[in-house]
Amino acid sequence: MNDAMNAWQRAHFGWADVLRRAQGDAFGAWGLGPDECPYRVVAAGSHWRLRDYGGQDSSACFLIVAAPIKRPYIWDLAPSVSTIRFCLRSDLHVFLLEWLPALPQLANNGLDEYGQAIAECIAEISGKARGTKPFLAGHSLGGTLAAIFAASAPQSIRGLVLLGAPLCFEPQTSQFRDALVSLAPAAMSETETFPGSLISHMSAMASPATFIWSRLIDAALCIADQQALDVHARVERWALDEVPLPGKLVHHIIDWLYRENRFCRGVLQAGATLIGPACLSAPTLAVINAADDVAPVASVKPFIDAMPAGCARLIAYPGEVGVCLQHLAVLVGRQAHARVWPQVISWLNACS
Repeated sequence: MNDAMNAWQRAHFGWADVLRRAQGDAFGAWGLGPDECPYRVVAAGSHWRLRDYGGQDSSACFLIVAAPIKRPYIWDLAPSVSTIRFCLRSDLHVFLLEWLPALPQLANNGLDEYGQAIAECIAEISGKARGTKPFLAGHSLGGTLAAIFAASAPQSIRGLVLLGAPLCFEPQTSQFRDALVSLAPAAMSETETFPGSLISHMSAMASPATFIWSRLIDAALCIADQQALDVHARVERWALDEVPLPGKLVHHIIDWLYRENRFCRGVLQAGATLIGPACLSAPTLAVINAADDVAPVASVKPFIDAMPAGCARLIAYPGEVGVCLQHLAVLVGRQAHARVWPQVISWLNACS
């Protein structure tokens, strides 16, 4: 009975993915679709592509690890609030690791396969840059994946930038963490894909204040500010762009990270090695939005405090209006681009 119910739920939310993407396309018809700057695909694997946005040959290389949930254009939402364009203007050679929607035959890709993709991208970039190590960066779950890789191979990167990336998942770290753990199925298939709409549904149930009410309040506060309203609408359109995830990856994230907190406890297995904060010796910059319940201070600072002395720096950011979801503010917020990203660039320059 449970297997039949799970199959029905997957089919239901699979169709929800299709319908939500159609809704997003309708937003696009009103001029709210992604407005990305040009890039070339310079390497690819079964479940990923490496985008090269260009830059000067002498520039520091900056590899963005996109979050596997939804599409990566949140980094390049519109010219006025594009983090990728900001990095290009700051003389960085920008690359982005894009995760492809999970296919049924790739549903058994987990943390090891995602870490291997990051390793292949770093090798590709280092080869193009004549051995120069890139900086690694990620937002949200993309930042978590970047940190896991950096802890397993700190010598392969020049530094790590984490933006709203949860690293510590102790109980009571956040209301979102506790509710998500209670809502997630006790047993998840590692051989089937996990619909993106189901992740969105679970997230909204775990934190209605974050994923429902705060969005409505933000929309109301944007009424008198056309630019803020435009960004809010573009984020709403992006939020509809659902993609399926590998079941094995979802199992690893929910059980190994959220339920068991293996990474922060130093018992997460990467290949044949156990890794944790003590292994992350690369220079690290972590940006925390105090208004973000998905990755609050308590989900980052204990991990940072357990890293080798002198390796990490924290930047606190209060959040802002006109971003739809505070979890995305560091990428699409005007105040973030004016105040936070100059500090990020200054840190990168100092590390260079």
